[in-house]
Amino acid sequence: MRTHHYPSDVTDEQWALTEPLIPVYPGGRPRKTDVRDVLDAVSYILRTGCRRRYIPEGFPPRSTTGRYFDEWRSNGTLDRLHDALRREVRTKEKPYRPRSSARVDSQSVDTTSGGEERGRDDAKNVDGRKRHIVVDSMGLLLAVLVTAASVDDGRAASALFARLNGQPMGKVTRMYADSKYHDM
Repeated sequence: MRTHHYPSDVTDEQWALTEPLIPVYPGGRPRKTDVRDVLDAVSYILRTGCRRRYIPEGFPPRSTTGRYFDEWRSNGTLDRLHDALRREVRTKEKPYRPRSSARVDSQSVDTTSGGEERGRDDAKNVDGRKRHIVVDSMGLLLAVLVTAASVDDGRAASALFARLNGQPMGKVTRMYADSKYHDM
């Protein structure tokens, strides 16, 4: 059991909601690591942008945290956890204040690794990738699309908005965007 806690740690209420969503595999050796500590470590990495090798002491070993993170990302567990927590936040909204707007924007980031999704954004002087993100007015994530930095926002808009299918858009009637999303 850890002694030091961080603002990124899941609360007891969040843990009660997310624990049933974490896969348990029958057979094999019993777990020695507290999965809640692993979730706290993953949350710490995601919240702070910290690299795995810089995880503070007290969390499970970085190899363990990395293994769980990679597994949860590939099998959809992180998506299910995020969706459950987002649903919980939305249920606590006041019914007379439904969210009626969302925002979309992109950010170009340098990358050193190659791959298909890499290009040059001359406007920002960046070689790498571009993250296109849609959030609701509470700042809750609705959709993400990663493209090469050279991809124009207007060209990426249709693929990004296709990812909104099945998302809890509710009463969203207005989408705010900069002029680069001209093809919406």
